[in-house]
Amino acid sequence: MRPMLAAALLLAAPALAQMDQPLHGAGGPADVKAGTYAVEPNHTQVTFSVSHLGISPFAGTFSGASGTLTADPANFAATTLSVSIPVASVQTTSAKLTDELKSGDWLDAGKFPTATFRSTRVTALTADTVQVDGTLTLHGVSKPAIIRARLFGVATNPMSKKASIGFLGRLQFKRSDFGVSKYVPMVSDDTVLVINAAFERQ
Repeated sequence: MRPMLAAALLLAAPALAQMDQPLHGAGGPADVKAGTYAVEPNHTQVTFSVSHLGISPFAGTFSGASGTLTADPANFAATTLSVSIPVASVQTTSAKLTDELKSGDWLDAGKFPTATFRSTRVTALTADTVQVDGTLTLHGVSKPAIIRARLFGVATNPMSKKASIGFLGRLQFKRSDFGVSKYVPMVSDDTVLVINAAFERQ
């Protein structure tokens, strides 16, 4: 290996390692207060990602979520989650594609205006991660689904003065299971949702 190339790789190694480190917020599991929390929609995002032609990932976002989380750190069996997202909130980097996704060829936002997830069981995996088994309803179809979520942060929101918690979640499914099969397999059937969720205690 050429000396200059070797030196460049050594210099880049710490930066590349930092890219693999997940972000973390304030506080930890011991700081979570039991109670009912409402989705804070302005800072909750759901990003979908698919494989486009096997060349690159392609993503878009949903916003305007609503719902509740009943949290009891001492009793995960009593923890529940129910969230709804307006399908028409979908956005991509292409205005044309955004309109297509709302149409009857894809998500049909006019006929099926909301997507929902309702938990059936919450199981602790580690001190700060949980598995949320539940039912995903999309495009008028309901199927079992699993969210794996990591506690991101626990703090009092300085703006609202409310106790707040945030999670980073991931849910994977096959969109054809929900009747959304346009362009499969050129656009992958496998779909990943990354969920940046913010909740405020009521």
